Amino acid sequence: MRGFTLVELVMVIVLLGVLSVYAVPRMINTGDFYARGFNDQSLAYLRYAQKTAIAQRRTVCVELSASEIRLRLADVAGSNTCAIDLPGPGGEARLIARSGVAFSSTLTSFNFDGLGQPVNASTGAAAPTQVLQVANVTPSITIEAGTGYVHD
Repeated sequence: MRGFTLVELVMVIVLLGVLSVYAVPRMINTGDFYARGFNDQSLAYLRYAQKTAIAQRRTVCVELSASEIRLRLADVAGSNTCAIDLPGPGGEARLIARSGVAFSSTLTSFNFDGLGQPVNASTGAAAPTQVLQVANVTPSITIEAGTGYVHD
């Protein structure tokens, strides 16, 4: 005789119930996945900006807003005026967050100088350590003051 026993059928129903209570809400709520993705992409863009500044010995301007990072490159070495869009690691000059995802920390645009060190965009003085926090994501992104090291 072929078929399922009553115990097997009950176990399948119990497992489906457990999955529907725990797994399905996590799969439907994609906001956390998008936030983590934006955090990881932001980290990559900032590292790319710092490494490009060092490699080309030019200033790279990092313009920050609540849901966007824009990279610009100085037109000549030694200049602090950024006029050229710098395509990031994904080929885009801007990284824009999906709807509902944004930075939750106070943002200050800054530049990486030719040595990869962060400097204040308006004064050219050394910038303090910056911490960027994407809402609902840990850990935050830190840009060290003296070295420009970007890490989470």
